Formats: sequence, structure tokens, C-alpha cells
Amino acid sequence: MAHHRNGLAARRRTVGLTQEALAEHLQVDRSTIARWESGRTTPQPWMRPRLARLLRVNAEGLDDLLTARLPGGAQGQDVLDHAMLHPGRIDLPAVATLRTRFDDCAARYDHVPSAGLIAEAAQLIRIDQLATGPARGRVQRELRILHADACTLMGQLVWDASQRRDHTTAKTYYEQSADLARHLRDTTLEAHALLRICYVALYGARDARAGLALAEQAAEIAERTSPALSGLALLHVAEAHAMLRSAPDCERALSRAERHLDHADGSDAAAGLVSPTQFGRLAGSCYLSLGDHRRAETLLAGTAEKLRDRRKSRAIVLGNLTLARIRQRDVEAAVASLAEAIAELEATRGGGGMNIVFGAARELRPWRQEPLVAEVHDRLLGLMTAA
Repeated sequence: MAHHRNGLAARRRTVGLTQEALAEHLQVDRSTIARWESGRTTPQPWMRPRLARLLRVNAEGLDDLLTARLPGGAQGQDVLDHAMLHPGRIDLPAVATLRTRFDDCAARYDHVPSAGLIAEAAQLIRIDQLATGPARGRVQRELRILHADACTLMGQLVWDASQRRDHTTAKTYYEQSADLARHLRDTTLEAHALLRICYVALYGARDARAGLALAEQAAEIAERTSPALSGLALLHVAEAHAMLRSAPDCERALSRAERHLDHADGSDAAAGLVSPTQFGRLAGSCYLSLGDHRRAETLLAGTAEKLRDRRKSRAIVLGNLTLARIRQRDVEAAVASLAEAIAELEATRGGGGMNIVFGAARELRPWRQEPLVAEVHDRLLGLMTAA
């Protein structure tokens, strides 16, 4: 059984790096970092000197981090069961191990079907019993933060697995996370939960005005503590304005978002939520809604090339790219990007990508007699049957 390297994860946080930030420095996928910290794999020897420098330890210190185990006999996936049986004994190393387990689950979101992660996330929701138990001080606070994050992840998984149809369950989990964040007075956590509720309004209910209000609220709450999260929220402010066909307001929000994202760094508490492709992905979506299809295509095509390691996100971008090409009547290019999107969805079943891809297929109906279009429709039928 793999042994979680809670010390490695703790050291990464001590130097102010998220899993994604460390992955970018090392030019590896975020899931690689998660596998190192969960103990499932070990860094290759040639990567260790650079990893040691980033973690600000020497070679011997890195060896200690890679071999360290949780004290007291509770290892890996057993730590939650052990804590449930002995809630009075839970300490910060145990919480760090649970955090690593959560990070590992979250890191797999973009690579596998969400339905396969729900049971694991449901186990993490049990942390609420520990957070309201005998633990006190920093241990209790860290448990409550982890519970809030687990609620947000569960909402995300349920909504995605339902192909963005189960709004009620997703919102219930997000609102629980927001309530926990307010109790903790953690504005970053609260803004993240509100932004997730905004996604349900924008992409589920297609209520741009409600989504706009939630995105603006999230941006305002996060502004003082997290430029990254505030910038991300402003990108969705821009998208809401684009859905409302307000080009000037959309452009202003995009400019504000870009300024905030430029000020974000690895020490930002929400840095892991924002990737370098975020701006191109959302700006491309904005211009698609505004009818500037050529500009949307340029942004979305460049973003899709950079998103090879985030398959659910890439399927959404490719679906929007397909729409931009259809609306320019470039059917051959549209079929090519649609085929790529289907390949991603065959592996991940991402709800957002599914919705956009089937919408793009409907817009291809005028060309359904063409062999290329007929072939991609057959693949979509297979995808629908499997789903």
C-alpha cells in the first residue's frame, strides 16, 4: 500500500507553492505532484536536484521528505478511519495526510469521469464529524477548511457527473462550503464557493444576470486576499456581460481580470485554481457569445494547444472552437476540432464538454449529408450511448 508523504506536501505549502505552481516550475503535470505526495510514485533521480531547490532543502532533506511516514501507525487511506475511531488523537500531521488525499482526488478531476470520484469525495465529506469533534485550535480550523474544500469538490463532481443537470445538489454543497467559509472568516474559501454557484447560474440555468451578480460578489470578496481568484471571478463577470450582449462591459471586465491575474503569484491562496490558459479560454468564450467568431477562434485554438494535460477543460475549449468554426462556415476545420473534443470526452465524460459538443453537432445538421460530418455524428451517437 502507498504511504502518503505528508511531510512533502507540508514542505511544499511552507515555501508557498501549490501543486500546480510546483508542477509548472518542474514542467510536469499537476497529477504527477499529487502522485509523489500520495506515495504512489517517486520523482526520477534527474528531477530531484531541482525539486530540492524549489522546496529549499538539501539532498538529504529531500530524501527524508520522500521516505517519511505518518507517525502512530495510521498510513495512507487508513488515516481517516483511524481518526474516526480516535478523534481525540488527530493532529496536524494527520490533517496534512488527509489534505494530500483530497489534493490527489481533486487532481484527477480533469482526467477521469467524475462519477468514479464521487465515492472517494464522499469519504472526505466525513471530515465534518472530526471538525465538530474534540479537536481544537489549528487542528480544528484546518479540518473545517478541508471540509469546506471537500464540499466544493463534491458539488463539482455531482454537477459534472449529471452533465450539469443536477443544479440543486451541487448548489447545496457549494452553499455549505460558503457557510463554513463565513464561519471561518476565510474570504478566499467563500469567494470560491460563490464562484461555483455562479457557474451553475451561467452554464446550468443560463441565467446571465444571476451569474453576473454572483461573479461580481466573488470578485469583490476575494479582491483583498487573492488577486488570482478575483481575476478568475472577473473573467466570469466578462462572460456574463457577453451572454447579455454587452460588449463594452465585457471588454472592461476582461481588462480588469487581466490586471488582477498579472498580480497573482505562487503565494496566492487560490493560485492553484488559475492556469495560464484561463484568460484565453474565457475570453474566447466571450467573443463567441458576442459574435466575433474569428477572434474567438484564434484565442480558443491557441488555448486548446496548451491544454493537453487538462482533458475536461480542453473538451470545453474544443467544443467552443467547433462552434466558432461552424459559424464561419468552415465545416472541415469544425469537424476536426469536434473529433478532438469527442476523443477527450470518450475518456472523461465531462458534463460541460458534453453539452457544448452536442450543441455543436446540432449546428452541423445542414451539412449532415457530407461524409466527414456523417462520420463524426456516428462517433457522437456512440458517445451518447456509452454515457
